[in-house]
Amino acid sequence: MENTFHITVVIPAFNAAEHIERAIHSVLAQTYPANEVIVVNDGSTDDTLEIVRRFGGRVRLIEQANAGVSAARNAGIHAASGEWIAFLDADDEWLPNYLTAQTSLLSRQINLVWSVANYSTCSDTEHRISPFMDPAAVRRKMNGNEIIQDYLSAFCHDWIGHLDTTLVRKEVLEQVGCFDETLVCAEDIDLWWKIAYLYPRCGYLAEPLAIYHLSTVDSLTKKEYPADFYIRFISRHWVLSKQNNRQEAFMPAASKMLRLWIRGMLFDVRGGDIRRLISEFPAFYSFGYRVCFYLLTLFPGLTAGGCRLISKVVRTLHLRRRLVAPPRNIKSKN
Repeated sequence: MENTFHITVVIPAFNAAEHIERAIHSVLAQTYPANEVIVVNDGSTDDTLEIVRRFGGRVRLIEQANAGVSAARNAGIHAASGEWIAFLDADDEWLPNYLTAQTSLLSRQINLVWSVANYSTCSDTEHRISPFMDPAAVRRKMNGNEIIQDYLSAFCHDWIGHLDTTLVRKEVLEQVGCFDETLVCAEDIDLWWKIAYLYPRCGYLAEPLAIYHLSTVDSLTKKEYPADFYIRFISRHWVLSKQNNRQEAFMPAASKMLRLWIRGMLFDVRGGDIRRLISEFPAFYSFGYRVCFYLLTLFPGLTAGGCRLISKVVRTLHLRRRLVAPPRNIKSKN
């Protein structure tokens, strides 16, 4: 295929020596080569820098003091020469045909400014790998289409791709302000929602094209953040969606996100935080949901123990097709 898309790949790296080589190799092995590969070393103290340097001129290295993953990604975006930006986390990897599939779709749908793809989750501890979404089921529902008409609506059904499988025009990223460096988590969701307010239509590829590894020790998904963070996050997007006349589409997406956060809090004995999230946004839940979680938080320790037991049984017997990160070991006492 003629290389008509000028693509820059941005890989943020902080103490990623154990995995960074695998990630870079997966980019360099693409059947449709990227024009530029940027690794932003975010103040690593391990051998990350030495490993990246071994790739020589094939990889452009940017160094900065530790400022967080969003700042690292933004540094890569601003330095990129490509018209299109692709992202890959240092502990994940692409399948060889990822860029070929994305550019093929965008060649057919020339008016799109972004596209996402399905991916597989890999659990080293469970020795399993599984598609996040069943490709055959997605293809049936899309009925031959390859465009999501409204990303916010698709978000409610998990057709959201992953940071590792998102290709977007650089000018669009700059238009919405890139990644919010003040956020301690959900910075990717924040960015996709900001884009979706302005550009609802998005390409979607049903075939898994990247591997997201769940077993990284320092994964942000395993850290705990106060309820105030989530309240500010949703409240800010309530305002943004209103400014762009997108509140009707935003509410179901926000409800979906809140329910995911609340479900995680059940495992961590965070009954008080759950009740706060429900009381702050009562219109986002049904009456039955509010009653159910009020009862579940009456005895948060017992609920957390039950959730963890069920999770252990499900994992041991492989009863769940979709792989997710295991519950954290540290529990809150609120």
